[in-house]
Amino acid sequence: MTDFSNDIEQCLKVLQKGGIILYPTDTIWGIGCDATNAIAVDKIITLKQRPAVKSFVVLVAAEKDVLQYTAAPDLAVFDYLQSTTKPTTVIYEHALGLAENVLANDGSVAIRICNDEFCKHLIKRFRKPIVSTSANISGEPSPENFAAINKMLVHGADYVVKYKQDDLSAAKASSIIKWENGKVVVIRE
Repeated sequence: MTDFSNDIEQCLKVLQKGGIILYPTDTIWGIGCDATNAIAVDKIITLKQRPAVKSFVVLVAAEKDVLQYTAAPDLAVFDYLQSTTKPTTVIYEHALGLAENVLANDGSVAIRICNDEFCKHLIKRFRKPIVSTSANISGEPSPENFAAINKMLVHGADYVVKYKQDDLSAAKASSIIKWENGKVVVIRE
């Protein structure tokens, strides 16, 4: 196992105090915070210069977390997710227990069950979902790796994860789908 234990400890301290982290995900580098803390989410909105009406992606560690933070999702979506190879974010109707400013206007939420070792470990230890928005200023392209992240964001985060900073491979964003009546509706490939 890669040693990222110090990064996990530092992230936990920041998240518990309502701070912002800059961290690698199973897709691209993200800016994150406690998805149940509206004040922390506002800090990300300000840092990214992002329209407040845009919803966020939330990362969880397991299917049971989706069940905890959404009302009555179609369980068949989990079978679909098992069959995909690309990280996939699902828009679920009727979010529960998350900060209002994380959600879309219709009360839905975009959730990705994260398979990345670092993220899964962090989320399990934190015991709450974590916001994951691309580490870019709103309107700018998403960074392919840590080196491509705007320095203003690096300086604006309360903690910047060291793990994977040297990884220069080009990361890609997740697919985004909506699950409607047992069928996949692709929002972003």
